[in-house]
Amino acid sequence: QVDLVESGGGSVQVGGSLTLSCTISGDLRSISSMGWFRQATGKEREGVANLYTNTGRPYYANTVKGRFTLSRDSAKNIMTLQMNSLKPEDSAMYYCAAGEPGGDYVTGDGIAYWGKGTLVTISP
Repeated sequence: QVDLVESGGGSVQVGGSLTLSCTISGDLRSISSMGWFRQATGKEREGVANLYTNTGRPYYANTVKGRFTLSRDSAKNIMTLQMNSLKPEDSAMYYCAAGEPGGDYVTGDGIAYWGKGTLVTISP
């Protein structure tokens, strides 16, 4: 079993920054990837950023590229999403996720483990 707990959500104005953290615990031997998703009210879930544990190289959705930075502290099992230059369209519930090989980090299909989410609200 793998548990993920998000923190760091909140409300900021347009152009501001927030840092989301995800603490991952449990049996991580099968985990090969991890990342963040978001879902705004009335919209489909979308992948924001993800990395593979063997390389640590991050991948980003086009909508956040250049503004968000994904990193991982493997010693502490904490994954961090630094979000800068925030826009109103970034408002959503953000979820961290981790999985075994085969998960889809665009749609979230096949991702085994999920946190409960943290709310991000960007105000004009």
